[in-house]
Amino acid sequence: MRFQTGLVPGRLIRRYQRFLADVELENGTRVTAHCPNTGSMLGCRAPGSRVWLSPADDPARRTRFTWEMVEADGGTLVGIHTGRSNALVREALEAGRIPALDGFTEVRAEVQLKQTRSRIDFLLSYSERPPCYLEVKNVTAAVDQGVALFPDAVSTRGTRHLEELAGLVRRGEAGAALVFCVQRADVAEVRPADTIDPAYGKALRAAIRAGVNVYALGARVSPREIALHRPLPVVCP
Repeated sequence: MRFQTGLVPGRLIRRYQRFLADVELENGTRVTAHCPNTGSMLGCRAPGSRVWLSPADDPARRTRFTWEMVEADGGTLVGIHTGRSNALVREALEAGRIPALDGFTEVRAEVQLKQTRSRIDFLLSYSERPPCYLEVKNVTAAVDQGVALFPDAVSTRGTRHLEELAGLVRRGEAGAALVFCVQRADVAEVRPADTIDPAYGKALRAAIRAGVNVYALGARVSPREIALHRPLPVVCP
């Protein structure tokens, strides 16, 4: 995924109220940017960090910029925009980055699950096998010796989706999969953040036992482009 307009560099002053971040641009101007990440942004919100913003297309929008990425410890660039993850995973699917999911004839986005209040990110249709519901989760949390964690805050919605996907598979209604979209290059594996959200970790393990397939893809991140290009193991000890 290439950025159509150049990103604007700056320094993070503070992130607050979940959706807002104050940034000082290189010319000294201070702006308030939209923060498209509802998590805690563990390891990605330190004041003084280098950040990159995308300019807003709508001149009437309250904030003129959207926060896209941050330079974390060690100089690693991290894509913090969770709204990019679905497009990144779709690009990866179409490029065959997840061979086990290849062969689909149609991809539908934001599909309502029957008898639930949930929408799942994608439904993959196949001609010779059952359809597969696919959920995407964006991973940005601080890395310790190459281990990335998800979630970085309690995710009741994420737990519910895992339970619903596991139920689909147990009832034989469809296949189901989860893809962790890891928008940072310093990750060797993904693990559930059991100390942050033990319920999510429990639900992830139960979903795997039920037959939900779980994948992770690592990204190249730069101010010009973000691309998922390598598989990563998901480890649930």
